Amino acid sequence: MTAIQAFDMVLFGGTGDLVMRKLLPALYHQHQDGNLPAEGRIICLGRSASDTAAYLAKAQGLAKGYLGKAYNDADWESFAARVLFHKVDAGNPDDFVALAETLNQYTDRTRVYYLSTASSLFAAICKNLADAGLNTENSRVVLEKPLGHDLESANKINDDVGIYFQEHQIYRIDHYLGKEPVLNLIALRFANTLLEPLWRREWIRDVQITVTEQVGVETRADFYDKAGALRDMIQNHLIQLMTIVAMEPPASIDADAVRDEKLKVLRALKPLTQETLHTHVVRGQYRAGAVAGKPVPGYLEEPGVPANSHTETFVALKAEIQTWRWAGVPFFLRTGKRLQDRIAEIVINFREAPTSIFGKVATGANKLVIRLQPDEYVRMYLLAKEPGNRPRLRQVHLDLDFKEIFTTRSPEAYERLLMDVIRGDLSLFVRRDEQRAAWKWVEPILDYWESSSEPPKPYTAGTWGPAASSALLSRDGLCWHEEA
Repeated sequence: MTAIQAFDMVLFGGTGDLVMRKLLPALYHQHQDGNLPAEGRIICLGRSASDTAAYLAKAQGLAKGYLGKAYNDADWESFAARVLFHKVDAGNPDDFVALAETLNQYTDRTRVYYLSTASSLFAAICKNLADAGLNTENSRVVLEKPLGHDLESANKINDDVGIYFQEHQIYRIDHYLGKEPVLNLIALRFANTLLEPLWRREWIRDVQITVTEQVGVETRADFYDKAGALRDMIQNHLIQLMTIVAMEPPASIDADAVRDEKLKVLRALKPLTQETLHTHVVRGQYRAGAVAGKPVPGYLEEPGVPANSHTETFVALKAEIQTWRWAGVPFFLRTGKRLQDRIAEIVINFREAPTSIFGKVATGANKLVIRLQPDEYVRMYLLAKEPGNRPRLRQVHLDLDFKEIFTTRSPEAYERLLMDVIRGDLSLFVRRDEQRAAWKWVEPILDYWESSSEPPKPYTAGTWGPAASSALLSRDGLCWHEEA
């Protein structure tokens, strides 16, 4: 692994929620664990006038809540010594001249520009960085999602950033790729011989990828009503998880070797047609109900949501990968808000035994479940005989619980990804051609919905979504993991 060199990390949107809630705590953890070199600064930028002392006072108050037991005054004090605050307006070139004075104190350091802002500001930020001479060879730029709202806008953003930074300097972040169970999925597949012979259409019946939330739109109605669940979750997070499940073994762990194989999966996705758009995709929107025993309003009653909005808060779809390994194996992707539980998991359902000497056996008895949240584990479900005189079978599981087996603290996704950016490791970041292929596949869904007068299917908050979601699988004689 490449050693961490001296660095300057510049956080645009430094007063925003992502920086305060995720990025600063992630960097604090890495500082606390001794993984950051002494020669490393964190330069937080915001439009509001402030000084470093006032900024740190606010950050410290929030950090105590976000970090919980990991927080202590001594570690925070030493961490805070790394942090500077600068007032920078993305559209004001003069502010970038002042920023350059700070950065040019150490011209040989790795520079990371993390754009935790609206993507509409990316072009202006990159231009102003370049005009101030800050897009140096030792610079890297991190782009937060959403990167555009369709293929055309995504291409425009990438073109604009590409004027000032080369592709190897651009880190398109998807924090799901930094989660420990996702990395363990890669290890399970490519560091062991046990699963590889089974990882194909002859033995796998279907794959289900689910990321659900109990929360509604909260204070993000203005953003969410323009985005919806397909853009917010499917186009990036869930499709990326699908590529990792389905990709062929890469020649090495090198960034481009891994991303080449993911791209092949995206290019092998069967295009959605007018017929399959109707039968393979379910769009839903939550109505008033109860979550965790508490009443919650419907989407249309949420503050800031237009009364006639057709924005989807739930999507379930069936994808097919046209390769020799996966032909005929359906991949079901599902995401939604105000659902019964908060989970993120990948379920690999294996085919049934060709015949049973034990009589009728429950379907879906053999499966591999990779849970990403709220707890993290890998669980293999098998059939075993119950104690007693009769040959009764019962489903049991072999459990890899990361907290029980590994006593060291597991870094959060943003911790791992931030360290990878500093190292210059692109393996867990999305390449432009991957992103383009993902947008190309989902865009027919957006076009279909745009042209359709049919509203999203309603579902009651606190359930698992509209009934059509279950019907999507039942057409193939299947059911969702929690329904089995």
